[in-house]
Amino acid sequence: MKKRGFFYFITALTLTICISCSSGTPETSTQTQLTVSVAASLQNVMRPIAQAYQQQASDTLIAYNFASSGTLQQQIEQGAPVDVFISASPQQMDALERKNLLQPKTRKNLLKNQVVLVTPKREKTIKVFADLTQEHIAKIALGNPETVPAGQYGKEVLTQLKLYELLRPKFVLAKDARQVLFYVESGNVDAGIVYQTDAMLSDKITIVATAPETDHSPILYPVAILQQTESPEPAQHFIDFLWTEPAQSIFQDYGFQLAQ
Repeated sequence: MKKRGFFYFITALTLTICISCSSGTPETSTQTQLTVSVAASLQNVMRPIAQAYQQQASDTLIAYNFASSGTLQQQIEQGAPVDVFISASPQQMDALERKNLLQPKTRKNLLKNQVVLVTPKREKTIKVFADLTQEHIAKIALGNPETVPAGQYGKEVLTQLKLYELLRPKFVLAKDARQVLFYVESGNVDAGIVYQTDAMLSDKITIVATAPETDHSPILYPVAILQQTESPEPAQHFIDFLWTEPAQSIFQDYGFQLAQ
């Protein structure tokens, strides 16, 4: 079986976690390690997913690498040793597929999400997206639309509402959706645009508006096995587990909608 050391990516946003090590499971020579690169907005839910999976597959170690989907895409394109990729947008997966970096016929849409506008609890004047134009609203956190899917969807919503260019001077661009949430929680910004599932994790913010699904591209989280994997069968077994009842129940508990 394959044994591989952790691949540490040099980026402030990337967090690599060996779930089995944190749960106290000892590594043995018969264990296979899977490196799974996952969009930052899935960070909380994927930990219990791995713990549930390893109750059924104790011979597999799951090493997560969390970052924005754009950052993960770039790492994979540069040769990072990744077995499975879960993106927060089809865009990054499309780019990898065009470069033949995915195992054929392994790509599937896993989850769906929603875009919401959030504010610190003290903020009482923002009720809808249009309220962001108020003069006293000085800073709005948004994931960088170039690399962060949540920011991309947020840009689409604001563009549809004819607000994007008007609000551009107020934007504080973040490296991922979790950083947007932190800015709002800390009160460093007046509002932010995040996924509904991120907002559900915090009791320091208020969800003031939910963007209609017609105002943005479908928010889908695709998953696929990377072409370079040395463990295609364990990787497929892990992906298959994501569609089992225990895994689907965990996703729903964290507010995700099922794509299939």
